[in-house]
Formats: sequence, C-alpha cells, structure tokens
Amino acid sequence: MADIGAREIDAIWCLGDIVGYGPAPNECCASVQERADLCLVGNHDLAVLGSVDVADFNLEAALATTWTQKTLGAEARAFLEGLEPAGRAEGAELFHASPVDPVWDYVLTAEGALASLQRTTELLVLVGHSHVPLAISFDGEEVAGGVAPGGSERDLSAGRWLLNPGSVGQPRDGDPRAAYLLLDLGKRRAEFIRIEYPIERTQEAMRGHGLPKGLVERLAHGL
Repeated sequence: MADIGAREIDAIWCLGDIVGYGPAPNECCASVQERADLCLVGNHDLAVLGSVDVADFNLEAALATTWTQKTLGAEARAFLEGLEPAGRAEGAELFHASPVDPVWDYVLTAEGALASLQRTTELLVLVGHSHVPLAISFDGEEVAGGVAPGGSERDLSAGRWLLNPGSVGQPRDGDPRAAYLLLDLGKRRAEFIRIEYPIERTQEAMRGHGLPKGLVERLAHGL
C-alpha cells in the first residue's frame, strides 16, 4: 500500500483471497475495504465464511482457515459477505479464479487462458487464485506468453490479454517479494511490480498464532 500510495493511481482492484493464510485477517480486510475501489471474494474468503467446505483444502490450508474463522471480527466478516467472485471495471473483466469457474479454476496454461478468453468479450481479462503472475496474449489465432517476472512490462495495444498480478501475501513463482500489477489503460501497458517486505516479521506473527509451520516457511521462498 505504501508503494501504491507513492504512485499516481486512479483505482485499486483486488481479486480476492484477502484472508485465509496470514496472521492479520481483520487488518487486511480493513485495509482493502478502505482502499480498494473494486474487490472480489476468493475461495479462501468463502471458506472462512463457511460457504466453501474446509475439507476441500489441504491440511495446512484447512488449519489456517479454521484459525481465521475464529479470529475474524464481525466487521471484516460483513465486508467479505458483500463480495462476489467476478466483476467488471473499465475495459476489463475480473475473476478470482477464471470465467470457467470464478472460484476454483486455475489458469496456468495456454489452453486454460484460451478457455477463459473465449468466455469473455473485453480486451483485458484479470484472474488471480494461482498466486502466479501471468501475461498471456491472444491475437485471434495464437496464444502466447506465460509467467511474468517482476519488473517486466507488456504492451497491451494488440490483441486480447489475460493477466494475473500474482499475490501480495503468498506469491508462488519462486520470488518471495509481494506482487501486484500496475495497469495504464490509456496507454495500454502493464507492469509487474515486486516489493520487498519484512517477511520474517510476518513469519514471527504466524508462529505466535500457531499457524502451520509449512505456511510460515514457504513465505521465504515464494512457493
């Protein structure tokens, strides 16, 4: 948020999974509620609300979800309950997971990206869920692209694009830095931003709450 605040940003969009792994779910909800102009609900948010069965998660994710259910306050819960897994904004269609299934579908391949683009009409489609930053284009005949490393930029002026900003809290592309996507819809450009943050402080808080060791350790590796 500090890095975003130092830029000339017109709007903030959040693709969901605000809670479910980290040690400060109420604070995260309050920050997103205050700052985001558009926010979606993710599968972990839905699990914390009880709308998704915790049994659908692996053991570590299930344990973290159960802890979050006990920790989440009434205001944060009400905020999450008012969100949907899909939405629209200026020139873009947004999904927590994908147009195929807004809650659960993972887009990690060219085939998955094409399936999503075929179910949408806007030039820009934004997805989350996988925690892996992606930039995939479609010119009407061929699909091209893949993982988008930090610092990379894309010219969006030609064809249609599916983009995943990566994850602020638990990136999974081998880069532990927080990830977000900077869009200039006027110039049709995208920049994948990575930000250093004190991972050890988050890890210490997670240990203090008794969250699973595997979730604590993976933060340092971006996995």
